[in-house]
Amino acid sequence: MKFLIDAQLPRRFCSWLVAAGHDATHTLDLPQRNCTTDREILDIAEQEDRIVVTKDDDFVQSFLLAGRPPKLLLIATGNIGNAQLEKLIRANLTMITQAFEAYRFIELGSEMLVIHE
Repeated sequence: MKFLIDAQLPRRFCSWLVAAGHDATHTLDLPQRNCTTDREILDIAEQEDRIVVTKDDDFVQSFLLAGRPPKLLLIATGNIGNAQLEKLIRANLTMITQAFEAYRFIELGSEMLVIHE
């Protein structure tokens, strides 16, 4: 799967995904870096068939109102350390990727994985 990691998440998030065999790009890797607008992120996600990974509720609203991005992974853990986030991602990545085969919006919390239909 191909992922686009938003600015509020650490760049090393890409490393975790790549290590698991996925394609991942962080906004820091884009020409405008972390100044890339939400609209540009949405456009890239559509053009490159990427799942947007974010903590930003603006992307949730865009998904619900306009169906953009095509697929969305919301990280809803609150403020946790990178080590805790990595552990959470690694523990749930198989379920997340399997869920994205049938669903478009998934939310990862500290205690649960929510698949929105």
